[in-house]
Amino acid sequence: MSIISEIGRKSPKVKFFMFGMYALLITGAVSMVYPFAIMVSGTSKSGVDSPDAELIPRFLVHKTDFYRKSVEAFFNEDLEAMRMAYDLSDENFRTMFPPESVNSKLVEVWNDFESNVDLPFYSYELAFCGYKTSRNIQPWMLRRFKNELKQEYGSIGNLNQAMRTDFVSWNSVFVRPRLYLQRRFSPGAAPYSMKWIEFKQRQEHKYRIYVDPDSFFRSVFLKTLYPEGINFYNRTHGTSYASWSEIILPYRYPGKQYTDKEREDWNIFVRSILNLYCIRVDKAALPLYREYLKARYYGKIAGLNSLYNTSYKSFDEIPLVEEVPLGGVIISDWSSLIQGWTHPKTGKQYIIPAEMLYIKSVPGMFREYVIARYGSLDAANAALGTNCKNIQQLNIPARARDYIYFSENSGSLKWEFLSRNFIAVFEYIFLQGSAIVNTVIYCLLAIACALIINPLGAYALSRYKPRYAYKVLLFLMLTMAFPPMVTSIPVFLMLREFNLLNTFAALILPGAANGYSIFLLKGFFDSLPQELYESAELDGAGEFRIFWQITMSLSKPILAVIALQAFNTAYANFMMALLICQDQNMWTLMPWLYQLQQSSCQGITFASLLVAAVPTFIIFVFCQNIIMRGIVVPVEK
Repeated sequence: MSIISEIGRKSPKVKFFMFGMYALLITGAVSMVYPFAIMVSGTSKSGVDSPDAELIPRFLVHKTDFYRKSVEAFFNEDLEAMRMAYDLSDENFRTMFPPESVNSKLVEVWNDFESNVDLPFYSYELAFCGYKTSRNIQPWMLRRFKNELKQEYGSIGNLNQAMRTDFVSWNSVFVRPRLYLQRRFSPGAAPYSMKWIEFKQRQEHKYRIYVDPDSFFRSVFLKTLYPEGINFYNRTHGTSYASWSEIILPYRYPGKQYTDKEREDWNIFVRSILNLYCIRVDKAALPLYREYLKARYYGKIAGLNSLYNTSYKSFDEIPLVEEVPLGGVIISDWSSLIQGWTHPKTGKQYIIPAEMLYIKSVPGMFREYVIARYGSLDAANAALGTNCKNIQQLNIPARARDYIYFSENSGSLKWEFLSRNFIAVFEYIFLQGSAIVNTVIYCLLAIACALIINPLGAYALSRYKPRYAYKVLLFLMLTMAFPPMVTSIPVFLMLREFNLLNTFAALILPGAANGYSIFLLKGFFDSLPQELYESAELDGAGEFRIFWQITMSLSKPILAVIALQAFNTAYANFMMALLICQDQNMWTLMPWLYQLQQSSCQGITFASLLVAAVPTFIIFVFCQNIIMRGIVVPVEK
């Protein structure tokens, strides 16, 4: 029978009351669902959209936001690399906008150049393979690299042994994308570096990141050297450039059309800043190179051979360095000659004349390719729709090429942004220790103990009704007055005395008997018809048979509630699981996820929280009818 009759519901006051109740319930529901929806939306976050708090990620509905997120991912979250590749000066990825127009003809010529010219590995880096701000993110190119390593080596131990690395797990395998423009960057000759170089050379050209030394010269060198701006630069150099973009890095030592200060900047940049991979020397410098080595090694060719791992008979056999090797003493010797080396005894200085130095880079090779293809700069301008007054104004169409790629692959990129943080979480969970196995075992044992020990205690109090039953119930209920934080210390000390730490017994025993569960079960058992017990006794049924076939069979709803409570307690157990099981091999899911959250970005943190909530949500969805029966049936009885 309803609390409010049909006639009473027609009253305005009652209607207003009902409306207020429903409004209050809806408000409560929204206040719970809205933060959850924000968290779900945040699972796709990276550095560019971390300040946003939208129900729907902005990159899914706004073209500009999608472009910004794509550029960020393409350049491995390296803002400086984007600035140098696109020749832009944006302060961050959030201020970027798509290009207003795209020169598709120039992009086609660039694609032909890439296909026909074998470019060295140090002239480019791969996109979608690293991260700079979004910690622990797993871009898809990095995942592809790790999958190849797994297929080749099988286990992380075999990989560490073969590559001389010390990765803790597959989840910790990473690469550090490098654009080899600065002098201090070198890939080295380590086996792992060589494996990465081999991998990136096999990838499609559209995933390559190229950087023009011109942009590097302006954005990193000049703007750092003259932070006051272009006007100050003009005053100190006697020039009249309208903006930084008008400054061009000559590939040869600047001639008479440049000022002395410009030539000084070029000399410092090439000799000290620019990577040796981008520097070449005229063949006329060979006699000076040999004389320098002879002086550096005091005329002893054996000393040079031992360090260079060569077998020259004299210094006259040594060839000129055309391309710097990956490692070895030869790199430091060559760098000293470029910068200038003074003999410690004679005081004579050995240095390559500036007129013999020149810069070789992919943009320069592309410009030579365009001129060779069209015959002249004017013909190239007419065919490509460009308006370059100087050949060095013809840059790599990196921004246009990448924009075409983003537009043609928007669906796959959006799916990558939505899924990559979840992939990182799942890889971490399944590849770290025995988190899943330990959690499953712990939850199953916790449920089994809850469904055996608690019903037995409640059955004894309900069936035999001892005179001290209510005192026992009061004692059991008093255990709820002490929070787990208070009991954790004595529990830990007791388990340590029994040598049970880092065992499943240590996880199960402290919570095997639950006072609140026994209280609920006793109340439910008391509501069961006593006639069934009397009939069973008359038929000769034993106590265990009465308990199992009558009491337990009729108590499935409340047992489901007890099982669900035991599962939630065990699954969400973090502090005690971490305190009692300090061995990582015994860690359950929650300690591992906590460790992941401490070293990860916001998007992965949200994704891990959502993944952790899924099992509990699934259990509740499939058990909600049983749970409701456990609440309603005792009231009806």
